[in-house]
Amino acid sequence: MTSRSLPDFPWDSLRPARARAAEHPGGVVDLSIGTPVDPTPDVLRTALADAADAPGYPTALGTADLRTAAADWLSRRLGVTVADPLGAVPSVIPTVGSKELVALLPTLLGLQGGTVVIPEVAYPTYEVGAVVAGLSVLRSDTPPADVADPVLVWLNSPGNPHGRVLSPEQLRAWVAWGRERGVPVVADECYVELGWDVAPTSVLHPSVAGPMHDGLLAVHSLSKQSTAAGYRAGLLSGDPALVARVWEARRHLGLLVPGPVQAAMAAALGDDGHVELARSRYGARRDRLRAAVEAWGGRVDHSEAGLYLWVTRDEDCWTTVDRLADLGVVVAPGAFYGPAGERHVRLALTATDERVDAAVARLTA
Repeated sequence: MTSRSLPDFPWDSLRPARARAAEHPGGVVDLSIGTPVDPTPDVLRTALADAADAPGYPTALGTADLRTAAADWLSRRLGVTVADPLGAVPSVIPTVGSKELVALLPTLLGLQGGTVVIPEVAYPTYEVGAVVAGLSVLRSDTPPADVADPVLVWLNSPGNPHGRVLSPEQLRAWVAWGRERGVPVVADECYVELGWDVAPTSVLHPSVAGPMHDGLLAVHSLSKQSTAAGYRAGLLSGDPALVARVWEARRHLGLLVPGPVQAAMAAALGDDGHVELARSRYGARRDRLRAAVEAWGGRVDHSEAGLYLWVTRDEDCWTTVDRLADLGVVVAPGAFYGPAGERHVRLALTATDERVDAAVARLTA
């Protein structure tokens, strides 16, 4: 892959499977894309409406209310204490969702030449962001000894697609590796509120980072935990020197979170009840789907956190995709996420209870 060549958009290759699934008399159960389907909680909707009179431009920095709410959320939910969120150099800023940030971060940091290290099985946008910036990519689940020119590390815990959670020991190894080389280590923690079998630890937690966040960034999102993917509401926090570099670039590019969305974000980050409700919904769907998948003959690997089941029948992923399409169920092939995923498929928990129950019935018939 060259710096000028983006990969094909992977979900386009699912069209034949979607067409096959659409022939099922009970309709399609689409578990291929993790887009929330439950209502956005009132706490966000009310705050959004109350802030709808917004004639002026928002700032890339974010409102004081939002930055304070974000710092409080990081402390309350993740045990992370960031530098003064209202200081002259920011420690947390809002982003237009998390995918935009993932895709643009190498560019926003001004990285020129070198290699971006990403997980073996990974969200495709990590690679896309490197390609857009003209950088090379190395896939590795452990700190590599043989990369001569690293410029950025992406971690993803809990991981998409496989739900793998990195232990504090694994996170500390990456932090030490990055700091020894002066390479920023960035953790995508968008599923951090959805630990099932394991409680995820943030890369910014003092047990991992130590007393300072030098060289470290964390990415968070309200899309899943607050059922607000349509709001495009994300956060970047950590080392103020790195956050400031991203903020300055975003100011120039006009990458601004709308003011009403910032108000909704502040309200959401201050309310834990709606997050627990979403968690209980997803947990119940996970339990039903997992039992059905195993009854069908699939094995669930990892999946200890996040919004997906990582399933294999020890066969090529496209064979499994076709088997499930015959049942009217659409899933994502593991090949979307790198060569190491070619014998797995990803099932999302983001379907209505009615559609989840339909999938369960078909898998256990």
